[in-house]
Amino acid sequence: MGLVLTAAGMLRSRFLLGLTVFAAAALGGGAQAQTPIRFLLDSKIDGTVTPFLLAIDKGYFKAEGLEVAIQEPASFDPAENGQEAIRRVAAGEAEIGFGDFNAMIKFRDQNPQKPIKAVYIVYNKAAYAVVGRKSRGVTYPKDLEGKKLGAPARDASFAEWKAFVQANALDDGKIEIVDIGTPVREPMLAAGQVDAVTGLSYLSYINLKDRGVPADDIAVMLMADYGVNLYGNAILVNGKFADENPEAVKAFLRAFTKALKETIAKSSAAVDSAIKRNEALRKDLELERLKLLIRDNLLTPEVKANGFGAADAGRLAKTVDLLALGYPFKQKPDAGALFDASFLPSAALRKAN
Repeated sequence: MGLVLTAAGMLRSRFLLGLTVFAAAALGGGAQAQTPIRFLLDSKIDGTVTPFLLAIDKGYFKAEGLEVAIQEPASFDPAENGQEAIRRVAAGEAEIGFGDFNAMIKFRDQNPQKPIKAVYIVYNKAAYAVVGRKSRGVTYPKDLEGKKLGAPARDASFAEWKAFVQANALDDGKIEIVDIGTPVREPMLAAGQVDAVTGLSYLSYINLKDRGVPADDIAVMLMADYGVNLYGNAILVNGKFADENPEAVKAFLRAFTKALKETIAKSSAAVDSAIKRNEALRKDLELERLKLLIRDNLLTPEVKANGFGAADAGRLAKTVDLLALGYPFKQKPDAGALFDASFLPSAALRKAN
């Protein structure tokens, strides 16, 4: 009888041991089964992309079950980079990317068969700007008449030039537009070869200061403050990936939101995530660039009221009309289809503290 009981006990022990091993394997497998995501930036690493890098360094993506690989664009030309990010996400070469919301709308109009959607507005106020020098007589939009404006043909800000002209009742026949390359934009303005340029506010302003132009000589006219109130960069997702992996997209946005709020609260420490990845960066300049972005483009009254990431229906409707002033839509899009809010984190998480 004792022998029978011992054998039964051994069987039970083996069974329980098997269950323990199976459970451990299952738990271990779950911990290691991180969803891989290729995330594509639309610029080389600088202070403005800090939240994405911080989310990696602090393990926020990993905690959400994601293995995120950050990819930089191939080109050093910001105009080309923005298009590259949109093209590659739409083609599935990256699952998620960071890119210009308005450029994505135009891309979808030209390529309706290529799936890409915006799921999180990062720049609540676009950084499109006209940047002039007060010493050359340019402080306000009307001052541009009779002056030279340097504008790269594919510049995101120059793409909204017609809307800016109309909103400010400018006589564009009195403004000489000089087609210049992006790399020489700030050098030409610093040298006085043009009186103003189109560009992104946080880029042109810091680049001019870095070239020795006094801060009080730089006039930054954010287009959003002068009648062209568009959203800026957004988190873009490949449509097929979003449809098949909705929880992964939601997890990405939760992790990003956490890192974004930390970046705003502790900017000086957070920007180190960018500095350590690009030895050419200077912390003082990149921290100032990041703080400009936070002040002018991220932490707006709308964000303080409605939280990070969301898009206002009224602004979306106006977006289409503003873009149509400078872009001939093949088929004018329905404003409601421009942005997919279904992946956004909870209102509590998105709240701007």
